[in-house]
Amino acid sequence: MAERYAIVVAGGSGSRFGGDTPKQFMLLAGQPVLMHTIIRLARVATSVTVVLPEEHIELWRTLCREYDFTEPHEVVAGGATRFESVKRGLFSLPLSPGDVVAVHDGVRPLCSTALVERAFATAAEQGSAIPVIEVTDSVRMVAPTGRTSALDRATLRAVQTPQAFEAMSLREAYCVDYSPRFTDDASVMEHAGHEMTLIEGEPTNIKITRPVDMVVAQFILTHGNA
Repeated sequence: MAERYAIVVAGGSGSRFGGDTPKQFMLLAGQPVLMHTIIRLARVATSVTVVLPEEHIELWRTLCREYDFTEPHEVVAGGATRFESVKRGLFSLPLSPGDVVAVHDGVRPLCSTALVERAFATAAEQGSAIPVIEVTDSVRMVAPTGRTSALDRATLRAVQTPQAFEAMSLREAYCVDYSPRFTDDASVMEHAGHEMTLIEGEPTNIKITRPVDMVVAQFILTHGNA
């Protein structure tokens, strides 16, 4: 039977919050953000692997004891870049043909069960599933000269995670050297020659980057998010 693996990449820092606490460990509704993320993925995935900077692993274990967090998950030490961290997570898994892997940001704690299920199911059928939402703001492109030009936002989409893929293809795609062009897993797969299948994301599936995002996330949790 095909397995559904989830890799959670949790290597961010708290620099944009003006403090020393990494974002994934900040409290949201009484629990560290990362715990919310793991719980959401575990509803659908066969197993969850969390990739953390090596220096954060002991802190994470301490937090799990402190908050009595018992959701099963594996912990893997990450690398210097997101690319290397995903790669290490992939090569820690006992993958077989037909398995699906979903890669998710540790600081996106509000993905719904429906979105995670849709990502896994679409990737099993199409080979990939990339959640996107429409761009609602006007967008301008800035050239190296500083000159700007308007872009047609109707042709643009904002990309989210979890991004799901046929597992063996994703691992093979990661058998390359890192490039700055690899901004997410979809870009790595495209470099390997694969076409991406887009699925509908969720406006509430926000990425916690700045203090205001914590306020928004708390509001979403308080008012319900399946």
